[in-house]
Amino acid sequence: MKFKAQVMTQQDVERTLIRLAHQIVEKNHGIENVCLIGIKTRGIPLAQRLADLIEQFEGERLPVGELDISLYRDDLTKLNADPIISRTNVPFSVEGKRVILVDDVIYTGRTARAALDALMSIGRPSRVQLCVLVDRGHTELPIKANFVGKNIPTSRSEVVAVNLTETDGITNVNILENEGDSHGKE
Repeated sequence: MKFKAQVMTQQDVERTLIRLAHQIVEKNHGIENVCLIGIKTRGIPLAQRLADLIEQFEGERLPVGELDISLYRDDLTKLNADPIISRTNVPFSVEGKRVILVDDVIYTGRTARAALDALMSIGRPSRVQLCVLVDRGHTELPIKANFVGKNIPTSRSEVVAVNLTETDGITNVNILENEGDSHGKE
């Protein structure tokens, strides 16, 4: 992978998350019956950050869960013959709740589809919304994020690398050139 450009700094990411948190509250007419579920890996700290921000201006903390979609992916065997399965941790009921799935990037839409399958295996929410930091285009399924931090048109040879302090020691979003593979990161 070759560095191509930085498209969001730490300050850009922080401002974007503030905007997304306000949009979540506004679109849901408050936070009653709303919960956040982060998709492993970087969706989890993003969901925690959104919950922190919403708590700051609403005075109440939203429940936050963690969703591992490994076993629900339709490309599981292409990724790894022996996938590493962590665990889903949703310590609250999603029955009748407005669930906001949180992820770092939407690309083909397959991660979001797998997350929907995983979510439905643990309960039946009244509504599911998708919040992503970056929409890079190229969806292959009829799936669209309800909340988008930034649209970044990319080519298929590019990779959108979201770095978060919690997982990578730094927060930013970069475009990398994937020199050997035609599939970017979702």
